[in-house]
Amino acid sequence: MRNIKNFFYPLGMATLIGFFAILITFPSVQFRKIDIAAFEFLGGNAFVDSLSLLGEQWVIMTVSVALIVYLWVHRKNYRGMLFVFLAAGVGNILNQLLKRIYDRERPDFPHGLESFSFPSGHAMVGLLYLFTAAYFITEHLGSKLAKWLVWTAAAALACGIGLSRIAGGEHYFSDVLAGWCAGYSWFVAVAVWYEMRERFYREHLQKQAKRTTG
Repeated sequence: MRNIKNFFYPLGMATLIGFFAILITFPSVQFRKIDIAAFEFLGGNAFVDSLSLLGEQWVIMTVSVALIVYLWVHRKNYRGMLFVFLAAGVGNILNQLLKRIYDRERPDFPHGLESFSFPSGHAMVGLLYLFTAAYFITEHLGSKLAKWLVWTAAAALACGIGLSRIAGGEHYFSDVLAGWCAGYSWFVAVAVWYEMRERFYREHLQKQAKRTTG
C-alpha cells in the first residue's frame, strides 16, 4: 500500500519516540495510576480477555507461514517473504530481548507466567503479524475503501489483542502501550526497507530494458 507513507510512515517515528517516553515514565506514580485504572476498567472482561488467543505464538506462526507460502507460490515475491520473517520472526526476537533488558516483573496476579512484562509480546508481535498481513492483502487492491477496511480491521484486532492482556491481568497498560509503539515502529522500519528494495529493483529493470532497446 504505497500511498500510506504520508501518514503511516511519519507515525512510525512518533511511536518510536513514544516507546522511549513510556520507558522513562512507566515507573512513575502517575503512570502507575493509569495502569491501575486500566485494569479496573478492563479486568475480568471475558470477551476482551478471549482476544488474547489471536496473539498466541501458534496463531502468529500459522498466519506468518501461510503468508510466506502465499507470497512464494502465487507471487514469487521473495523479498515479501523476507518482509514477513523480519516483521514477525525478528520482531518476536526483538520483543524477547527488550523484556530481558528491562526486566520488569508482571502484575501480581496468579497466572503462573514466568517471563518478563515490558513490553507486551502479544501487543507488539500481534500488531506486527496483523499489519504485515494487511500490507500484502492491500498491496494489489484497487479499491481505497477496501484498503481502509482491511487496515481498520487489522488495527482493531491489534488493539483487541493488546487490551486482552490487561483484561486477563497478564500485563500493565504501560506494557501494552509500549508493545504497540515498538511493534509499529519495527513494522514501519521493515516496510521502508522493503519499498526501497522494490524501487531499486524496478529502476534496475528499467535501466536494463533501456540498454536492450538502445
